[in-house]
Amino acid sequence: MEILWVLMAAVLLSFVLLPFLRRRRGGIELVPAGHPDAADPADYGFMRQEELDIRMPGPDQDLLDVLDLVQRTQDYKAASQLLAGTEREGEQRWQRVQAFAGAASLELRQRPGGVSEAPGGQWLRVWRAEQPKDAGGAAVHAEFLVQQAWRTSTPGTDDFRIIMEEARAACGEAALLAPGDPVPYIVELSVARGLAYSQAEFEQLWLKILDRAPNHMGAHLAALHYWCEKWHGSRELAYGFAEAAAARAPHGSLLAAMPLFAVFEHLPEVNLVSGFYQSEVVTKAIHGALHAVHSARADDPMLAHVRHLLVFFLVRSERWAEAMSQLVHIDGHVGALPWTLSADPAAEFAIYRALAVAGYEANGGSPATLAQ
Repeated sequence: MEILWVLMAAVLLSFVLLPFLRRRRGGIELVPAGHPDAADPADYGFMRQEELDIRMPGPDQDLLDVLDLVQRTQDYKAASQLLAGTEREGEQRWQRVQAFAGAASLELRQRPGGVSEAPGGQWLRVWRAEQPKDAGGAAVHAEFLVQQAWRTSTPGTDDFRIIMEEARAACGEAALLAPGDPVPYIVELSVARGLAYSQAEFEQLWLKILDRAPNHMGAHLAALHYWCEKWHGSRELAYGFAEAAAARAPHGSLLAAMPLFAVFEHLPEVNLVSGFYQSEVVTKAIHGALHAVHSARADDPMLAHVRHLLVFFLVRSERWAEAMSQLVHIDGHVGALPWTLSADPAAEFAIYRALAVAGYEANGGSPATLAQ
């Protein structure tokens, strides 16, 4: 079904046609709006594209409530309390630190400030000034600096290095405030990538994380970037890192999905090999990720990350029913790879979702046959 990907290229240029994919046994084609055979994701209870939440990969209502309160009142105290009550070694603390830092960074970009207006994200500056010994605030500030470096300057420039050096110092301060907390060191993994730590320096940093949270999925994903071919490693080093993590993963750990992330980081920009997504390396990585998903706790904060990447690979592999099985768990939130690499994550997700629905129905599926 190579013709499917020709269709997809056309759809990428005009995704407004996606709701009008015909479900036709054995094939998929575009049809006019309103056609009686058009596949409709809404038939499965999926959200409209404009309703998709691009901030997070999955639900965290406590975080959303606190973010809303902090941004509405510009008072940091609820954020401080939420982080203080979040398990230090868990995945959720890292995700919440990222979310608060991202919110402050976005506010600053939207409201850089001026003569008569305070800059956005002022609540984070007040937090650090009023509570300099608050470990949560220190971690958020370090991550904020990292995000600012990547968003506002170009790697290799003086501006980028200055901000990253400030971030490195902030990571050190955050680590001193919470010696058992892996988050400051996870933040520094991005600094290490940006400042091109030597492999020996990076390994020393990584050992500090393993001492505190050896099975931390978020940390492994952050470290994987460093080992990738496009940064400071190679395809072989990245695959080796991911496969070693999967091999030592305890039962129920999502680390078994790491090889799929390594494959994604090294996808060819232009795929000229027929059946690449049915190849042994991709199929093996998909099976590892599916096993991890089936074994993981339902409330694992990283579960949605793996499901989102599985949707991408399962659709590309034309494994429609399996893609649909993942979609029913994650629809509504799209703040994860691979969608966040797009300028419009919701539109990118909607493309794959529509293809999954059309492929599923082309092979005899329907809302009635989809297991919830």
